[in-house]
Amino acid sequence: MASPDILSQLSSLEMSSASQGDKATAFTSLLRSIISNVPAQQLRQSLTAFIDTVLSDSVGIVTSRPVLSECVTAISGIKSTDIKKVVYVYTLEKLRPKIISFEEQDCNIRESLADIYEAEEENGEAAKVLQGIQLNPHQRQISDEFRLKVYIRIMRNLLEDDEAITASDYLNRATLLIHTCPDATVNLQFQMCQARILDSKRDFLNACSKYHQLSFSPVVDEADRMQCLSAAMTCAILAGAGPLRSRSLATLYKDERSPQLQHDYSLLEKMYLDRLLTQKEVDEFAARLRPHQVARLSDGTTVLTKAVIEHNLLGASKLYNNIGVEELGVLLGLSPEKAEEYAARMIEQGRLSGQIDQIDRLIYFDSTASTGGASAERVVGRQLRKWDENIGALAQAVENITSMLQNDYPDFVAANLAH
Repeated sequence: MASPDILSQLSSLEMSSASQGDKATAFTSLLRSIISNVPAQQLRQSLTAFIDTVLSDSVGIVTSRPVLSECVTAISGIKSTDIKKVVYVYTLEKLRPKIISFEEQDCNIRESLADIYEAEEENGEAAKVLQGIQLNPHQRQISDEFRLKVYIRIMRNLLEDDEAITASDYLNRATLLIHTCPDATVNLQFQMCQARILDSKRDFLNACSKYHQLSFSPVVDEADRMQCLSAAMTCAILAGAGPLRSRSLATLYKDERSPQLQHDYSLLEKMYLDRLLTQKEVDEFAARLRPHQVARLSDGTTVLTKAVIEHNLLGASKLYNNIGVEELGVLLGLSPEKAEEYAARMIEQGRLSGQIDQIDRLIYFDSTASTGGASAERVVGRQLRKWDENIGALAQAVENITSMLQNDYPDFVAANLAH
């Protein structure tokens, strides 16, 4: 409880008949005296008593607003983080019924309290506090840039707390405002949040593209640029096999900076060159992944496991003309039924070119056909296609010889060529 002397002074100021300006000055003077002279063990109680008095109905808003603003500034200078946190939380609770009259003060308190939570790495609490800021206020005007900065700050805290779904809601709001902001730093923070949200939502191809763009930004430090490049490589590796991922792998493989990231580059190189991956390489890579990147999917597999299976299946299509379902299962470390299911899904989606003979339990691959998916046709075995190409080439050669004979020996052709 606050000391009797403090309570007496507060009561006297509350009942004072002085002008609003004089009362505000007196309250401010008392506030400074409390912070400077009251012992640490009584400071919290004295400040909460001060807040109660300032926000009481007997003290007009004309006095309360400037005094409360001064109070927020003064409290920020207190060394004890615990006292600041308790007083800020207490003040927000007291302001809740009167929020419309104290929107600016409420906003300032929330920003200061969020600073404390962020310093203590309580990002979830920081996000909740910032979400309470009135961004469509009734009593004051705020800029779109301020709204954007608040949205970005909320996103960053939510992402640190692994709340990507909620963060994506604020990303949608920020997207409507980002074009109005010329600040390069704010734009960079937005792009980083966008990449991380795409990554957390397992949209790895788009996340890869965003991270790679950030790795070239001159605003970002060299170490952070390399970290963005590493994140881009990780997303490319985790993406589902297919033409789009192949293009991303090619772009990263040809980036002259990639070999500097040896751990990521070795796996990326194997994927780009369609080489089969060993379990040891996969396990070493998995140890460096973030929690959402190793989370289990609905079928019980992880994102990485699925990506590796699809990659090895695509790699097998480059090595073999055809393969039995049982042998493919052994190669992929799956049951024959599961291996056939993966192959069927990739062929159906146009990410693998081939056909499945379910009677003979064979899968035929066509590594030269397009896997774009838009105009995928039923393919035949490679040997049969080559046979057709050879017959066509032979017929064309005969036609060329006939044409040459007609040009050089027309009489001979007329006499001997059957019509």
